Amino acid sequence: MKLVIRDVRLPLAHFELRLDVEITHQVTALFGPSGAGKTSVLDLIAGLRQAPSAYIELDGRVLTDTSARKEVPARDRHIGYVPQDGALFPHLSVRGNLLYGNKGDTSLDRVTGVLEIGHLLDRRIGDLSGGEKQRVALARALLSSPRLLLLDEPLAALDEELKMRVLSYLQRVRDELRVPMLYVSHTTDELRALCDEVLVLDRGLLRGRGEPRELFAAPAGASHDPD
Repeated sequence: MKLVIRDVRLPLAHFELRLDVEITHQVTALFGPSGAGKTSVLDLIAGLRQAPSAYIELDGRVLTDTSARKEVPARDRHIGYVPQDGALFPHLSVRGNLLYGNKGDTSLDRVTGVLEIGHLLDRRIGDLSGGEKQRVALARALLSSPRLLLLDEPLAALDEELKMRVLSYLQRVRDELRVPMLYVSHTTDELRALCDEVLVLDRGLLRGRGEPRELFAAPAGASHDPD
């Protein structure tokens, strides 16, 4: 996977997001305090937000080029997005949610097997636990056959036990399905367990990058929230 983000200039509430970066690792994290611009980066990549200036290219395909007035619609970018709340359809069953975005190129049985949600297919969304909802949201994104998966703090609303369980499923997605991921989190334990590289954002600027074990040299049991 090769993701090129150049010439991004996006005014936000208190500063301007300015980003020029090339990402090639399988799992890359965006790390930084709340309001640093992390979600805005995901929205630009997904095509959910437009900037006055931006160039975004994924595996040689130009998705955004404001200088050429090119903007591929979000539905045609082949990018999966899992927001914090999962954004599931409450009126549909688990099966209905999964089939809604299924492009037919990814096996339902394989994805539900990796995430261990096959027994939930006939359940209503309102009957699921928080961890089950996040696994269903992840499965729905994977069934769209994405070339890149964007995850915006997918574990933030879960308690510690559920976080560890869902994190283990994310590791299986990384290792067995091999889908490239861009992962937003405040928790260094998650980044050490899942990510190959971390990009540190603060007030819209890239302040550093490197391997999680280099950037976060704290003991393995410690976690850190920059807020």
